[in-house]
This record gives sequence, structure tokens and C-alpha cells, in this order.
Amino acid sequence: MSSSDEEFRAELRAWLEEHPPPAVDVATTPEDAEVLREWHRTLHSGGWVGIHWPVEYGGRGASVTQVAAYNQELARAGAPPILGRGGVTLVGPTLMTHGTEEQRVRWMPRILAGDDVWCQLFSEPGAGSDLASLSTRAEKSGGVYRVNGQKVWSSYATFADMGIALVRTNREAPPHKGISMLAIPMDAKGVDIRPLRQITGDCEFNEVFLDDVEVPVENLIGPENEGWKVANTTLANERGASFIWREQVFLELAIDVLSQACARAGHAGDPLVRQQLARSWIDVEIFRLHNARTLARLARGEEIGAESSIVKLFWAGASQRLYETATTVLGSAALLAAGGDDALDAGRWSRNLLWSRANSIMGGTSEIQRTILGERILGLPREPKVSR
Repeated sequence: MSSSDEEFRAELRAWLEEHPPPAVDVATTPEDAEVLREWHRTLHSGGWVGIHWPVEYGGRGASVTQVAAYNQELARAGAPPILGRGGVTLVGPTLMTHGTEEQRVRWMPRILAGDDVWCQLFSEPGAGSDLASLSTRAEKSGGVYRVNGQKVWSSYATFADMGIALVRTNREAPPHKGISMLAIPMDAKGVDIRPLRQITGDCEFNEVFLDDVEVPVENLIGPENEGWKVANTTLANERGASFIWREQVFLELAIDVLSQACARAGHAGDPLVRQQLARSWIDVEIFRLHNARTLARLARGEEIGAESSIVKLFWAGASQRLYETATTVLGSAALLAAGGDDALDAGRWSRNLLWSRANSIMGGTSEIQRTILGERILGLPREPKVSR
């Protein structure tokens, strides 16, 4: 990193020392959500929200190396993801590319300030990995679209003010051609949000039912029936490299805590435990090296493209192996959930073990990542269709 990058890191580290993050790491109640919304506002007051946004839109115009340092320092400080991360990482960049000037003026300052929380309304029960098969429809009637359908896996929809939705506006067009993107007020009549309880006990995700919801035509983002092109901008930011810097630090900290827990339990001299810890450390180090290569390429202005699937695939496996190792070497106490007197390290190992199962699904399943690598990197042929 350059001297300016190190100055950037030092500035953020000093600011975080003066503004310690809250203890809440996920919003499961309205009280938790308010804590995270206030943390968002605190970060914004210091100029630490949307740092990758161009200066003209209220950001810092941060370089890729500064974005990496930003995510690393927040992770080291134990800072939770902001409640409005969907708006900052997904909606803002989409509006910059496809929104009207009126939409940018109306929504983007409120996204940065934490005044509006946005959720993503893309996936459906029958359209997850195959997003182009979505069936939620929007029919134009006068000055509104009437939206009917169901969405699922919408993070923080319970606490969201707005949602970006992919809807089908032309059922006669080919799957990718008849889709549009709408900004839907989450308090509109006909929006029904139902939390989904995860295996961790949290309810971060939700299913959203849309029953004849009226959405103003001016909430159309990009041209009608060109929503697939707009969505590609959104998905490119969702699957971008920013998360890897944060997750790298989380894994580094986890392996340190695991080593300390093993020492307290008297396992430090056990050769089998040492071998398992070494394998986990090697996984974390390989992940760090993958990230270093990604950062170097981005800093040179190169596109990562399909190779980002290598990093996503490796991270999913490494995180799952780490927490499986932790619960194996630490014993049954590591499987106890938070709240019990005997839970080891306040239940962090059992929660992370359960949460890590999602890592091979979110942001593109491991099967999809392998397909991308096989077809686009290795040049393997697609499986031929079998006629029946």
C-alpha cells in the first residue's frame, strides 16, 4: 500500500478508537435495528459510509486498496455491518449507472445518511440461482405499476424503508427481456413481510408477499423491460470483492481465538490438535494470499471476472472447515449456544458453525462457482442436453 493508503488506515483506526462500535452484530429486534441504524449515522458523521462512492455523490472516491483497508479495520474493531448496507453497496451504484437525476437526488443522500434502509427483492421460491425465471409481475395502469408476487431471502426487509425489486413487465418476451427494476416503498399497502427463522435462531432474512402493490411509474430504475441489464450492475456490486477483506480478518481473528481456547483447555501439546490447527491456519493463509493477488490486480485496473469464483469458493470451504475444526477440538462445550453457563466463548463456535453453512449458498452457490470456473477458466464443455 502507498503512504496515502496507510494514512487512510491510520485515520480510520484512530476514529474507531474514539467511536467504538456497538456490541450488536445482527438486527433481530427493532431495538437491535435502531442500534445499527444509529451506528450507520455515526459512521456517516465521520465520513465513513460509502467511501467507494465518487466524491460528487457524497463519497470519498476511495481506491480499491483503501476499500480493502476500510473493511479490514472495521472487522478488527468488531464493527457490525451497517443496517443500510444494501443501499450503500447495491442501490447507490445502480442509481449512479441507471437512475435518473431526480432519483439520485431523492434517494442517494438518504442512503448515505442512514435515513432510508433498502432491501433487495430479487430471489423467489422458484427463481433463486435461475433468476431470469422470476414470476412476480408488474402491470402498468395509469401512473402506477401494480405488483403481484412473492420474494424471499430479503435481508432486513422487516426494517427496510425501500426495496429494489425485479419484476416481469412483459410476459410475452424472452425471460431476460421482459424484466424491469422497481423501487418499492416497503410500507405500501399490499406489502406483507414475514421473517424467516434461521438455524442460528436469528431472523435476518424474510419472505415478502406483494398483493396488488401500487408503485409510481417514476420509481422505475432504468428502461422498462431492460431490468436484466440494470440488475447486472447490482449483482456485480453484490458479488464484488469488498466482503473478502472483512472475512479475511474474521478468519484470522477466529484462528487466534481458537488457538487460545485450545491452550486454556490444555490441548496445545496434543499433536493431533496441533495438526488440525495447522490445517486451519494454512486455509486462512491461502485465503489471505488469494486476496492479496485480487487486490494487486484491482490496483492495476484489471478486471477480476470469473476468477472471483475461486476466492468465493475457497472462502466458503475454509470458513466451514475452521468452525468444524473448532467444535471438534474444543469438545461438546463448543456446541452450546449463547446464554448457557457452560457455553464456551459465549457460544461463538456453535453460532459460527451454523452460520457458515450459508457461505456455500449466498452470493452464488458453490455449484455455480464450480460451473463458472469449469466453463470460463478451464474451458470445459457444457453438459449436452439429453433428448427424450
